[in-house]
Amino acid sequence: MDKIFRVNMTDLITSIEEVPSNWAGLGGRALTSTIVAAEVDPSCHALGVNNKLVFAPGLLSGTAAANSGRMSCGAKSPLTGTIKESNVGGTSAQQFAKMGIKALIIEGLPKEDKFYSLNVTTSGVTISEETELIGKGNFAVIEALEARFDKKVGVVSIGQAGEAKMAAANISVKDPDSKIRSHGRGGMGAVMGSKKIKYISIDAAGAPGVQIADPEKFKAASRVFAKTILDHPVAGEGLATYGTNVLVNILNEAGGLPTRNFTYGQFEGHDKISGETMHDVIVERGGKTKHGCHAGCIMQCSQVYNDKQGNYLTSGFEYETIWGMGANCCVDNLDQIAEADSIMDDIGIDSIETTVMFGVAMEAGILPFGDGAGILRLLKDEIGKLTPLGRILGGGTGSVGKAYGVTRVPVVKNQGIPAYDPRSVKGIGITYATSTMGADHTAGYSIATNILNIGGFVDPLKKEGQVELSRNLQIATAAVDSTGMCIFIAFPALDNPECLPALIDMINARFGINLTGDDVTELGKSVLKTERAFNIGAGFTNKDDRLPEFFSEPVAPHNAVWDFSGEEIDAFWDF
Repeated sequence: MDKIFRVNMTDLITSIEEVPSNWAGLGGRALTSTIVAAEVDPSCHALGVNNKLVFAPGLLSGTAAANSGRMSCGAKSPLTGTIKESNVGGTSAQQFAKMGIKALIIEGLPKEDKFYSLNVTTSGVTISEETELIGKGNFAVIEALEARFDKKVGVVSIGQAGEAKMAAANISVKDPDSKIRSHGRGGMGAVMGSKKIKYISIDAAGAPGVQIADPEKFKAASRVFAKTILDHPVAGEGLATYGTNVLVNILNEAGGLPTRNFTYGQFEGHDKISGETMHDVIVERGGKTKHGCHAGCIMQCSQVYNDKQGNYLTSGFEYETIWGMGANCCVDNLDQIAEADSIMDDIGIDSIETTVMFGVAMEAGILPFGDGAGILRLLKDEIGKLTPLGRILGGGTGSVGKAYGVTRVPVVKNQGIPAYDPRSVKGIGITYATSTMGADHTAGYSIATNILNIGGFVDPLKKEGQVELSRNLQIATAAVDSTGMCIFIAFPALDNPECLPALIDMINARFGINLTGDDVTELGKSVLKTERAFNIGAGFTNKDDRLPEFFSEPVAPHNAVWDFSGEEIDAFWDF
């Protein structure tokens, strides 16, 4: 029987609770957002005593279903002031699910200025003071805990950025190969740092495992589901060959690759940082072009990128990070970008927010555009060492824009706009504007239909159909984020009529229930409405669902502009 594990950091006590009946059918994002909305005052300070940090595996996490190893983390965001859910791979979701942990809720703030660790086992949570690893990066934490416990230990940690409560700080999660995956965006690492928790270790020894109500039905549905993934040209082939970085050349051709802090839509050095080039470099240096971020991943869109000497440099080298430091900052050196990715993993700072921030920092004159070595220096010597400048930089894109009086600051609700120019890909612009968590491409990934012709085609340069596209994708994404599935299952789900029914069949077989497609859609709608209600309680209005005014300036090569009225954007919520 699943349980709620609760940790009170004020009194340094823990408890195990029954799952309330209205939470029983929820998982992942649906559960974290429901708990945050129920237990956190929307007007509270995100780093104060009244915010809570919630971890919840998805409905299918811990099962044998392909690509089901995702964990959700929720809180009020110190970056945006909105509700936040962050989704990650690694080992923690499957461990929690197999241990029967429906959710871990961390509340309160310690009375003393000490850091602590949490050790999670099937019998509960133990709180211990931590001194040895304070000030250490995430790689050192993983190495130390594997030596202290064993290789199988799960690790959820913060680096120096989280300890310093920087608004762009991530929570890092160990993957099966002891590499780092991130609860990215929104500053969840700062919330964990505010609660003075350096790391959470997870010992799943003796875990009972996930019970399947109808094993045969589950196996049959699981086979169909996996086949739809492997047969899809993007999910089963493109991502496995080139990773998410396959998008660099595609977006450059479409004129939607934001360049020089969103001044242009194409980057002259695009081919030097493309997925195709990255693939060839990985092969040449003996790295891995295919790698899973969690057990059971069959897409294998991660990879292992080595340096020129053949030594490990980084893993999970994603398009958004490569675009952000590459085209957006005009750096065409893939090795410098990879080194920066590794540093950001170690100090625990978001690689999207931080690279968007560097574009603004370059516009402010802190560095010249194209200065990759300068970015590495600022990461190591300023952000990593928590200097005054480093703290401004670690506060994210909006922080630097305000400090230096920059007007071209690409944020929505103070979160950096990632990877796609909303003037040339208008569907993603609607997602950026209306997402409950600030500018977030994953909230409703219109790139699939605007650019990749997945699930049909909606012309990215025209307004028609974009609001409906973003709405439908955001509803579907909220539901998928609740299952513990990788969001990339959306690709086969949009194209193959067998995919979504197989997913629903697995959920039904797992729990012995009878959900329909309409039920799943209603779940997604409910999640979005819950999150929006929290934001309204926090003081947000429809006026916050807008893009910065500089997007009214035309961007080459199409001379596209952002031309949606407020009324057209507000129509998103008509459901």
